[in-house]
Amino acid sequence: MAVAAATLALLLGLALPEWSPLTPAPVDGYPVPAEANAFWKMVTSLGATIYGEPNEATGELLKLYKPESGVNPEELGEYTQGDILFTNKGNALSRNGLKAASARWPGAVVPFEISYGFSPSDRQMILNAMEEYHKHTCIRFVPRRGTDYDYLYITNGNSGCWSSVGRVGGRQEVNLQSPGCLTKIGTPMHELMHAMGFMHEQNRWERDDYVTINWQHIQSGRNNNFDKADASMTDGQGVNYDYRSVMHYSAKAFSRDGSDTITPRGYSGDLGQRDGFSAGDIKKLQSMYKCVGGKTMLQD
Repeated sequence: MAVAAATLALLLGLALPEWSPLTPAPVDGYPVPAEANAFWKMVTSLGATIYGEPNEATGELLKLYKPESGVNPEELGEYTQGDILFTNKGNALSRNGLKAASARWPGAVVPFEISYGFSPSDRQMILNAMEEYHKHTCIRFVPRRGTDYDYLYITNGNSGCWSSVGRVGGRQEVNLQSPGCLTKIGTPMHELMHAMGFMHEQNRWERDDYVTINWQHIQSGRNNNFDKADASMTDGQGVNYDYRSVMHYSAKAFSRDGSDTITPRGYSGDLGQRDGFSAGDIKKLQSMYKCVGGKTMLQD
């Protein structure tokens, strides 16, 4: 019985370690720079399950999603930590592209396509989510041109809410199943922030100073979704632990009995808001993409 799918995935609200932008190699692969080792270690520590194919069982669960349930729609996934999925297992991505290309988007420019599977209102929700990046950071989502090899392809498959992390090279899917993943603007913002290179907040290495994980209430087989990150593999971009981050998961993530699996320490607000960026989210994005006065200082 897919009880494990009834909740979500927790990852860290940390960015990938900083390294120099890469010059794409031929389509069949990328060079593997030494600077990518830290990220590679972090990703491989999650196990081979990061690679896979979209899961329609998750999509069926999401069809039953109700916003008043107390969890977020991306928390219903059966993917690694709920909504992390690297597709195309076996091609250049799984051989070496991930190590080399899972970095920042050069020049803070992100080419994208939105599939025809969305209604006009759904499409506008996605564009509104992108506009929040334009409003608060130097990141710019731009319609894909024929010469753009690396780009986001936003689709509406019956497989839940999911994304890979960072720029992985080539066509990179972000799935936003309607209507569940488009109930609040914060969900597409969350998945796009994964694609920008960020992970979930509550798995930060120092998280035990800020939250208590209630292991006794976590679904069987899902404990690893609450593993802490290695401090040497991630970068909080100078931002303290952020309860209000759009990358933080809800208090009942992966609950087996409806009880809270995450209890904040010294904070009385809700966890897992999906109304928009926190101040910390904006600061992290600006730091990672070197935003100054609405422009990026990244060197292509």
